[in-house]
Amino acid sequence: MSGATGPTDAATGPAGAGIRRGESLPYELLDAGERMTREELRAHQLTCLRATLRHAYAHVELYRKKFDEAGVGPDDCRALSDLARFPFTTKADFRDTYPFGMFAVPMEQVRRVHASSGTTGRPTVVGYTENDLSVWADIVARSIRAAGGRPGHKVHISYGYGLFTGGLGAHYGAERAGCTVVPASGGMTARQVQIIQDFRPEIIMVTPSYMLTLLDEFERQGVDPRTSSLKVGIFGAEPWTEEMRREIEERMDIHAVDIYGLSEVIGPGVAQECVDTKDGLHVWEDHFWPEIVDPLGDGPMADGEGGELVLTSLTKEALPVIRYRTRDLTRLLPGTARPAFRRIEKITGRSDDMLILRGVNLFPTQIEEIVLRVPGVAPHFQLELTRRGRMDHMTVRVEARPETGRERRAEAAREIAQGVKDGVGVSVDAVVVDPDTLERSVGKIRRVRDLRQD
Repeated sequence: MSGATGPTDAATGPAGAGIRRGESLPYELLDAGERMTREELRAHQLTCLRATLRHAYAHVELYRKKFDEAGVGPDDCRALSDLARFPFTTKADFRDTYPFGMFAVPMEQVRRVHASSGTTGRPTVVGYTENDLSVWADIVARSIRAAGGRPGHKVHISYGYGLFTGGLGAHYGAERAGCTVVPASGGMTARQVQIIQDFRPEIIMVTPSYMLTLLDEFERQGVDPRTSSLKVGIFGAEPWTEEMRREIEERMDIHAVDIYGLSEVIGPGVAQECVDTKDGLHVWEDHFWPEIVDPLGDGPMADGEGGELVLTSLTKEALPVIRYRTRDLTRLLPGTARPAFRRIEKITGRSDDMLILRGVNLFPTQIEEIVLRVPGVAPHFQLELTRRGRMDHMTVRVEARPETGRERRAEAAREIAQGVKDGVGVSVDAVVVDPDTLERSVGKIRRVRDLRQD
C-alpha cells in the first residue's frame, strides 16, 4: 500500500496544530488500503493468503513439514475460514530453526535482520526483503497518521535502536509519513528531556513505562510537563492500562494512543489506535489476518470473546508467518474509525505473564490498575515473589511521590493491599518505598522479581 500523503486541511495541519479527539482523518490522507470496502478487503485477503501459503510451503522446510503432518496443503485454502485447518506457528519454531531457517527467500534478497532480546532462550531472528521494509514503513506511517501525526511534525523516538524492531521500525515509518525524525533512542533520560524542550517535537514514540520515567525527569528538573510541545504519545512494546493512559494524559497534556506489533510478525505497526476514537487498535487487515483462540488449547473464539491473538502475515516475503500464537490476550471487535478493519481491545496481558498465587490467576496489569487509583504513590511498582514455609507470597513494592509523607505512605500501602484482596481475590503485602529506588527500564519493564527457591 502506498505511504504517500496528501495535503492537510486547516483542522488537522500543518505541523504544530492542535490534534483533537473526535476529528476524523481527512479522506485524502487515507491510503489505498484504508479506502477499501469490507468486500474489497475480503477478496484481497483471500488472494494474499493463498499466495502466502504457497510461498511458505514451497520455500520453508518447517512449514512444508507442518502442513504435511496436518494433512493440508496451500490449495486446501479456498476460503478465509479454511485457515483454521492449518497448524500454528510458535516461538519455539523460531528457536528450533535459529538463525535463518524460517526465511523463505535466499539470503541475497534479505536487506535487514532483526531479533528479539532472547532473554528466555535463543533470540527469534526475522528478515526483510526490500519490499518488506517498504511495506513496514507504509503501515507504521499509516499508524502515525491514525494517531494524529501529519507531514512536518517532529517525531521524538525513544524506542531502542539496533536488533530490537521498535526504533528502526518507528524511524522509517515516521520518515515515510513525511515527519522529521529525532532518533533519541533509549537512555540518557535527562538529556532526552532537554532535547524535547529544545527541539519541540509534536510526537513521541516510546514504551509507556519509560514515558513515566521521562515525566518524572521533567518534574525533577522543575519543568511542568504540560508546557512541553508534545501533542501525541504513541506507546507500545508492553501491555498498559487505561489508568496509565489517564496518568500520562493528565500529567503531560497529550493524547496517549496505543501501537501494537511484535518482531516475529513484522515489528511495530500491526495494529494502531486512532486518536479520534481511542477505543482499541485497528488491525491493518490488508497485511495481517487476526484470529482469537483459546489460550489453553487451540479452539477458535468468536469475535467479541476474549482469548489469545493469532496472526498470519498476508504480504511478507522474507519471513511469512502462518497462524503465529502471540500469547497476547485480547478480543476482536468491529471497526470504528476504520470501519473495514476489525479492532483488537487493548492487550490485557500475555498468557505467559500470568502469575498463579495460591491458586489465583493474576496479571501485572491488574496490580497496575489498583496502584494508579491510590493517591500519593507513583506508577512505578514491582511484584516480589517469595515463599513463606510451603506457601507462595507476593509483596507489591510501590514508589511514593516525593511529596508523600510517612503517614500517607502507610495508608497507601494498606489501600493497595486491600485493593488487591478485593479486586483480585488474594492477600498480599504492600510496601511504599522512597522515590527512585525501584529499577527503571528504557525498554520493556520487568514487573516481577521471582525470589522463590525451587
